[in-house]
Amino acid sequence: MAVSRSGQDQPRLRPGRPRSEQSRLAVLRATSELMHEVGLRVMTTEEIANRSGASKATIYKWWPNKYAVAVEALLSEMLTESDDPDTGSAREDFRIALRGLIHFYDSRSGRVFAQLVGEAQFDPLIAAELRDRLVGSRRQLVRAILDRGVARGELRPDVDPEAAIDLVFGPAMYRLVARHAPLDDAAADAMVDLAIRGLAC
Repeated sequence: MAVSRSGQDQPRLRPGRPRSEQSRLAVLRATSELMHEVGLRVMTTEEIANRSGASKATIYKWWPNKYAVAVEALLSEMLTESDDPDTGSAREDFRIALRGLIHFYDSRSGRVFAQLVGEAQFDPLIAAELRDRLVGSRRQLVRAILDRGVARGELRPDVDPEAAIDLVFGPAMYRLVARHAPLDDAAADAMVDLAIRGLAC
């Protein structure tokens, strides 16, 4: 058993039968609804179970804690907003992908995501789920755009790819957390234009 920062034991993910896709989607849908209605901290696994029709035992067999369920639910929503456009232009791909991400950040789910980022500062289990499942998948998308741009001769090959990813998409996260400036299409386009100046050949 893992121990959370609240001192309560958290069940670990255990092997078992493959997840029913219908049940999985019901759990993710119930989790999204509860995060919006009562908030991430207040939401309980029991409430997720009651709303989804899945048992608590089933949920704990598939996910180690409610935060892992929340991460997967948010990832599903984020993928809907921001997939890989692959237009043939690195600038356009960055622009479309960043607009999609910003639409997610500016939604109710984006505010829940910001709460999850805050929780991750104090709980290493949440931080690992967030980094490995959600943030990691977004960085893979941006890395694919970057690699295609380098291969086509649009972008410089001598730039650290991790720093380049931060340069393009990091400002949106900063605006999500700090709320000091708008999160909209115009902001996305401006961020990409500035980044491209440093990345273009």
